[in-house]
Amino acid sequence: MKILADQNMPLVEEFFSDLGEVRRFDGRNLQASTLQAVDALLVRSVTTVNEELLAQAQHLKFVGTATIGIDHVDTAHLAQRNIAFSSAPGCNAIAVAEYVISALYAYTQETGTSLEGRTLGIVGVGNIGKCLQQKLINLGLRLLLCDPVRHEAGTLDEHVDIDSVLAQADIVTFHVPLVKEGRHQTRHLLDAERISKLKDNMLVINASRGDVIDNQALLSALQKGKRLELVLDVWENEPNILTELLPYVRFASVHIAGHTQEGKARGTQMLYQGLCQRLGISVDKSLEDFLPVPALTKCRTEKSLTEHDLGRLVHLVYDIRRDDGLMRANLASHGFDSLRKTYPPRREFSTLSIENMSEHGGLLTSLGFNVIQKNED
Repeated sequence: MKILADQNMPLVEEFFSDLGEVRRFDGRNLQASTLQAVDALLVRSVTTVNEELLAQAQHLKFVGTATIGIDHVDTAHLAQRNIAFSSAPGCNAIAVAEYVISALYAYTQETGTSLEGRTLGIVGVGNIGKCLQQKLINLGLRLLLCDPVRHEAGTLDEHVDIDSVLAQADIVTFHVPLVKEGRHQTRHLLDAERISKLKDNMLVINASRGDVIDNQALLSALQKGKRLELVLDVWENEPNILTELLPYVRFASVHIAGHTQEGKARGTQMLYQGLCQRLGISVDKSLEDFLPVPALTKCRTEKSLTEHDLGRLVHLVYDIRRDDGLMRANLASHGFDSLRKTYPPRREFSTLSIENMSEHGGLLTSLGFNVIQKNED
């Protein structure tokens, strides 16, 4: 079996080498001719898998994308050709939720404000939105949930429509798939009209798809004096992004919100499981077999624990300001894709065990830390 995998997908050789010959490719420059003798294709979101790409792929039996979103894959064409398909829903949900939490605490630290009593809107309550909701549940925030698709399906009772969320929220974070047309279109969900109505200094976070926000309309509003706090991980026209936006963004990054070592490797593991199922063979490898031990594994909290202390614990594991600095310092010289490719290791909150002496063990657990509750002797 010949297996072709994106060069930036981790642990492919570790998971797949027993199943066949593994070769790598540049995700943005894959050519149809390269697929002539390929049996399994493993991609990420930068590769569009459609009829044109697969025109010469006569041996292809399996396509997998190590991503939650599948808007870059023509699944109807795969089904027509009886090519098995697998994606990785939820693989990076924890990573993206923790990216948002790191941004929230960095924002409050830099502005001298608090999360307590704020209203936060989560637009898109799928795997990531639900994970974020669960992590934020004990932080003293009022949460508004917006997901018309889930609401209409009867799986979300608390739905608040998008315009009501934008009118009420102090903070809004987007976690929707990219839908380019139809009643539930998300492309330019935040368009010029909605941008004009946002309250001054509202914190807007986009870690979903760049096209969810009309970047040109956003820049135009900012240039005309609109005051917003922005956290942008995703951008329209990646990798050729609108760099004029950067000076107006508090925290910027190169589409890496989901790029923890756990999140990326979890996607690879899910594709391995999908291919094993297609081949009718047993799964005998797991993530724990390959992930390295993190540099920081344990700390201890005492009796008092403030919001500022919680932020410091979060940033012990991951501080979004590292990635903001890397982007601003190196984007012009290295380019968007190169920064993604060379993204430094990042771990999830669960890798940090906290010996907790405070009364906030439940809050730390909901954030995702591994809590070892200690009581006074």
